[in-house]
Amino acid sequence: MKTQIELARDGIISEQMNQVALDEGYAPETIRSLVAKGEIVIPNNPFAQRLRTKSVQTQSAQIQKVVGIGTGLRTKVNASIGTSSDICSIDAEVKKAIAAQEEGADTLMELSADGDLDAIRREVIKAVNLPVGNVPLYQAFKETGRKYHNPAKLDPEFLFDLIERQLEDGLSFMAIHCGINQYTIERLRKQGFRYGGLASKGGTFMVAWMDATGKENPLYEQFDRVCNLMKKYDAVLSLGNGIRAGAIHDSHDRAQMAEMIINCELAEIGREMGCQMMVEGPGHVPMDEIQGNIMLEKRMSGNAPYYVLGPLPADTGAGYDHITSAIGAATSSWHGADLVCYITPAEHLALPNEQDVREGVRATRLAVRIGDIAKYPHKRENEKLASMARRDMRWDDLEKYLLFPEIAKQMRSGRSPQEEKTCTMCGDFCAMKKGMEVFKNDIKYDKIYKEQL
Repeated sequence: MKTQIELARDGIISEQMNQVALDEGYAPETIRSLVAKGEIVIPNNPFAQRLRTKSVQTQSAQIQKVVGIGTGLRTKVNASIGTSSDICSIDAEVKKAIAAQEEGADTLMELSADGDLDAIRREVIKAVNLPVGNVPLYQAFKETGRKYHNPAKLDPEFLFDLIERQLEDGLSFMAIHCGINQYTIERLRKQGFRYGGLASKGGTFMVAWMDATGKENPLYEQFDRVCNLMKKYDAVLSLGNGIRAGAIHDSHDRAQMAEMIINCELAEIGREMGCQMMVEGPGHVPMDEIQGNIMLEKRMSGNAPYYVLGPLPADTGAGYDHITSAIGAATSSWHGADLVCYITPAEHLALPNEQDVREGVRATRLAVRIGDIAKYPHKRENEKLASMARRDMRWDDLEKYLLFPEIAKQMRSGRSPQEEKTCTMCGDFCAMKKGMEVFKNDIKYDKIYKEQL
């Protein structure tokens, strides 16, 4: 089986490339050329469909959603779910996965760290039609710890076998920490560690394994083996940001930059091998550094799609970190990020529940929409039509253009105004109503609206 990037280089426009072109409003040849360059990836492991045909939760198998990530495309939103040692329920994770899909997430990461990890992964993949990803080091270290009571006894051969087992279940992308090596660890030691410590679970356990064994990271040492596994299932390799900063005061320190340089080099090597590649980014980054971070990744990686985790431009927003992250996400989207991982209100405090997942997806969808409006000025037409509907108080029409029409409808119907045309924000003291009375004979834009209908 050829990968999407190999097909594109052969001049073949795949079914998936055609679908991305249709969804994004581009010519199929444009999408093919960008996939061939590695500037667009399409996570679409065909094995996921095989698993979904066995689902007993739906009367018919869910068809895998085709999602393009990269240059010129709408910024995509990833939702992450998963169990912990304190809260572990397959049913709860399935409900969260479905909630993420219902709220409009584009991709999903299944990041469970306790329970029957194979069963959880399979049930989540069955329950949704989104491309699902994971971090294989979670299961590798968890199962090693169960067996030997010491995660540092991880056998690299077990890790590679596990990656393939997970791919056979239909994972369409994986965050794999290939950019951590002895050099990056040395940078951490020489700079005197960090204000905020290490934030990546998979990355930290790999650092601990390397420290305990004195060996090189096998994912770095045998990078070609990682790529060949991913190619076999046409899954996207997302080069994990295992040394990312967990505090804005650690942003762009020497350790983080060392890993970023290595990941960008690996992205180039993986593309040359015919593997679809993404690079993962931070983390905690002050707002004034976000643009520079994205510029560096794009320049050093040859414009590989950039998957950012938040980012969080402040460290003091716990309880409202979906808002903290939304500010970082909007800025990142504006400056060129391609996929943004949501943050929920529970971040840094507790395992997210279903409502946290919904709030996280909504906040991030709005954030990347704001970023896309800045990044792609030609895509602002929807905002104009929404504004005109609001101006004219055409409430039913307004709902068509909103990101969250059902929520808007519930709010309005729950606080019904005396006069149907207005809302209870202003009642009869309505600026829109008075403005239309004054300027109704001067309006130039109604023709535009009627043409849109």
